[in-house]
Amino acid sequence: MLASRLPSPETLSLAEQVAQMVVVRTTGHLFDHELAYPQWEATNTELKEYLAMGVGGVILLGGSAAEVGVRTQQLQSLAKYPLLIAADIEEGVGQRFSGATWFAPPMALGEIARRDLPLATRLSEQMGAAIAQEAAAIGLNWLLGPVVDVNNNPANPVINVRAFGETADTVAQLTSAFIRGAQGAVLTTAKHFPGHGDTEIDSHLTLPVVNHDFERLQQLELVPFERAIATQVDSIMTAHLQLPKIDAQHPATLSKVTLSGLLRQDLGFDGLIVTDALVMGGITQRYGPYEAAVLAVEAGADILLMPGDVEGAIAAVCEAVKIGRIAPEAILRTVERIWRAKHKIADLLVTDSSSRHAWQQQAVPPIQAEQIATEPTRALAAEILQTSQQVSHAPSQSLAQAISAPLIAGQNLILVDDLLHCPFLSRTAPAVTLPARQGYSLTLIDSRSAEMTTFNSAVTTLVQLFIRGNPFRSGQELEAIATRYIQSLGENVQAIVIYGSPYVWQQIQKLLPTGTPCVFTYGQMKEAQAIALQPLLNPAGPQTAQTIVSPVRSNLDRAFTD
Repeated sequence: MLASRLPSPETLSLAEQVAQMVVVRTTGHLFDHELAYPQWEATNTELKEYLAMGVGGVILLGGSAAEVGVRTQQLQSLAKYPLLIAADIEEGVGQRFSGATWFAPPMALGEIARRDLPLATRLSEQMGAAIAQEAAAIGLNWLLGPVVDVNNNPANPVINVRAFGETADTVAQLTSAFIRGAQGAVLTTAKHFPGHGDTEIDSHLTLPVVNHDFERLQQLELVPFERAIATQVDSIMTAHLQLPKIDAQHPATLSKVTLSGLLRQDLGFDGLIVTDALVMGGITQRYGPYEAAVLAVEAGADILLMPGDVEGAIAAVCEAVKIGRIAPEAILRTVERIWRAKHKIADLLVTDSSSRHAWQQQAVPPIQAEQIATEPTRALAAEILQTSQQVSHAPSQSLAQAISAPLIAGQNLILVDDLLHCPFLSRTAPAVTLPARQGYSLTLIDSRSAEMTTFNSAVTTLVQLFIRGNPFRSGQELEAIATRYIQSLGENVQAIVIYGSPYVWQQIQKLLPTGTPCVFTYGQMKEAQAIALQPLLNPAGPQTAQTIVSPVRSNLDRAFTD
C-alpha cells in the first residue's frame, strides 16, 4: 500500500528531503512531441531524472482524462516515493483534461448565492464532491483549489470569475462547502494567501503591490482563509504580491512574516504551505530561481511549485542548510507534513465498506473511467449553468414575450480572444451550429486579427461574445473591440449572448438599445452555449435547459451525499 512505500523522513538524505518539497510540471500527454509549453513542462527523460532524485510531486496540464489516468499510473510506478499529483482544476477535471466534466467558473455559485444562499452552498459542496470524484478516478490526488480570494475589484485580471464572489462572507461559506465536498477523495488547497482579490495587475506577468494593513486583511481577505482552516483544508497556496504594510521587503510568497508569522502562528495552520508557481513573473522579475527557492523555504513554505531550475533549486536549498541559513530541523518538519498528506491520500483510497481501488494489494490504483462525466455530474454542471444564467429584455416583457418567435436569420457574429487556444469553439460548438441550422451566416473574429476583419454592419446580427478575465490576457482589450463592433452595428444588434465575465455583461448592456434581448452565462463550454442559445433560437420549444436537467436532478442529492 502507499504508506508502506514511505520510509521514516529521518532516513532520507538531505537532498532527498529537499527534493520531496519540489513539485514539477509536465504534460498530461504521454509523448514529448505533444508538450504545449516546453519552457515549463518536463520531458519524459527529465521526469525520470527528477523522479529518481525523489521529487515530491507533479502538476499536470493537457491531455484527455483517460490519457491522464495512464499518465498518473506511469508516474507513480516510476517514482522513488509516492507522488502528490496535482492539477489546477478549479472548474472541474474537464477544464484541463478533455472528456471529463467542465463546470461553470466559481463566481456562478456566487451569483446563485445572491438569490438563494442555501442552494448555492449545497451546489458548491456537490461541485466539490463531483470534481474530487473525477480527479481521484484518474489518479489525481491534489486539487489546487478552491480559490478563496474575494474578488472585490472588477478590474482584477487574474482572479476575476475564478473567485466564488465579491464579499468575504459569501466566499467563506461557499468555499468551505466546496472543501467539505472534495476532502473525502483528494487533498484540497485554499488560494492565494493572504488574498489576491483586490489587484489590477496579473502576477503571472509582474508583482502587484497592495497597500492593505493587517486590520483590512482581518476584516476581508483573511475571512475565507480562516473558514478554510476551520474546515481542515489540506494546503494553502501563497500569492505573488507585495504587501508593504505587512512586509516591506519581500512578497508574500517569500515573506517569513506572512507565512511563518501570520499563517502558521496567528491563524494556526499546520497543513502544507505551497508557493504559487515560482516561474511566474511576479517572482522571476526580481529573484533568480535559486534565491527564490531559498527565500520561500526560509519564509515557511513546504512545497516549491514549479521552480525554474529543479536541480538548481534543490541544490540551493541544500547549500542554505549546510551554511546554517536554514535549520535542518525545519526541513525535517516540512517532510513530516508532506508525509502526513501522503498518508491521508492512502487513507482516502480505502473505505470501510470496500476498497475503492484495492489499494492495499496494488502499488498504483487503476483508472476508474466509469466515474468520469457521469449523468448526475453532468446534470449538476448544467444546473449550475442554468441557475446562474441571467437575461435582460424589455422591462414590460418576459423573455418569452420579448422573443415570441425564433430570431429571423441574419449574421452570427462571434468574437473570441484567441482561436489558436480555444477548446470550447470548434466546428461542432453550439454557438456555431445552432444559429447555422436557422440560416445564420457565420462571422468569426479573433481579437488578434480584429482590426483586419471586415463584417457587414448593415445586417441584423446575433452577437456572441466570449470574454472573461484570463491570466496573461485580461480580456480588457477584447471588451474594447466588442464595444466598437456593437456601436457600429447600432440597431442591427438583434440579440446578444455574453459568455464569461459578469463585469463585461454589465458594461455591454449600457450600449444596447432598450429592450434588446440579452443572455449572460458564466460558462464558455459547449454545454453553456446550448443552454444560453436555447431561449433565443427556440423560445417556444419544449427542450428548455430545465427539462434537460430535470430527468436526473432528483438523483443529485443522493449521488453527492451518500
